[in-house]
Amino acid sequence: MMGEKATMLREKENILTFIVDKKSNKKEIKEAIESLYNIKVLSVNTVITTSGKKKAHIKLDPKHSAEEIISHFGIM
Repeated sequence: MMGEKATMLREKENILTFIVDKKSNKKEIKEAIESLYNIKVLSVNTVITTSGKKKAHIKLDPKHSAEEIISHFGIM
């Protein structure tokens, strides 16, 4: 299920949001996303949620559309 904030970030700022392993660092997250989806990542920001999960906000290069990528997941 997509949250309102994740949807807004995806639509307005070309950012994808993922729940990731708590042990993973930003470099590992960036490398994994780039290799899995064959896209260029500009930056990764992480936060630990109140439920204890690690959330990563992935800012994509403008030549890649977060909307297009998420549509391949079949969520939209």
